[in-house]
Amino acid sequence: MGRILYIVYLWLFFVPVFLVLTILTAVTVIIGCLLGGEKIFAYYPGMIWSRLTCYLALCPVTVKGREHIDRKQSYVFVANHQGAFDIFLIYGFLGVPIKWVMKAGIAKIPFVGAACRAAGFIFVDNSTPKAAARSVLEAERCLRNGASVVVFPEGSRTYTGKMIRFKKGAYQMALDQHLPIIPITLNGPFDVLPIGSLNVHRHRMEMVIHPAVSTENIDTSHKGMQAFADQTQEIIASALWEEYK
Repeated sequence: MGRILYIVYLWLFFVPVFLVLTILTAVTVIIGCLLGGEKIFAYYPGMIWSRLTCYLALCPVTVKGREHIDRKQSYVFVANHQGAFDIFLIYGFLGVPIKWVMKAGIAKIPFVGAACRAAGFIFVDNSTPKAAARSVLEAERCLRNGASVVVFPEGSRTYTGKMIRFKKGAYQMALDQHLPIIPITLNGPFDVLPIGSLNVHRHRMEMVIHPAVSTENIDTSHKGMQAFADQTQEIIASALWEEYK
């Protein structure tokens, strides 16, 4: 009975309100950034939108380890990718302005794509090696300008709730800019909205922010970079709930 009532709530209230909030947020971001307020409008409207989405979905959120973030320092944040609600969990509750490194297909979503472009987010185009290289250069430009970026090193959402092996692109960016990496463990978004589903489920979510990992004295060979990626993946795995290990 509880699930039936929740589905009714979702489609009669949550979905319409979410769509309206998404459009209003996107328009606010676009106008604010075009008027020169990127520092404010590229972050705060999206942060509020993300928090409201979690609250309206009736999903309790727990955040651990926020004290590991120095607000004066830029980072490359790397996280496991459980589902669509990863975005809302990180954007809404990380507590610092960020730029997203996201798939190029998101640029085609009405309103959302335009807002992401206005906010200076980075679209990863893997259609050709040259296009992929441009995406990396754009991300590194953001880092040089003092921004922090968020990357999902798995490259796509999990189909099982369990992680796949991390790719090393994010680590090369951090190494090139001499920036620390902060691993983030996400628990719960897979059960809220897994890939391939349109039905949101009420489920608790947790974000664990780990201490920063230095990129100094890292072996820059192909094998060394993959070992570094594997090291941070192990850190993320250490805080996963049992069902995701």
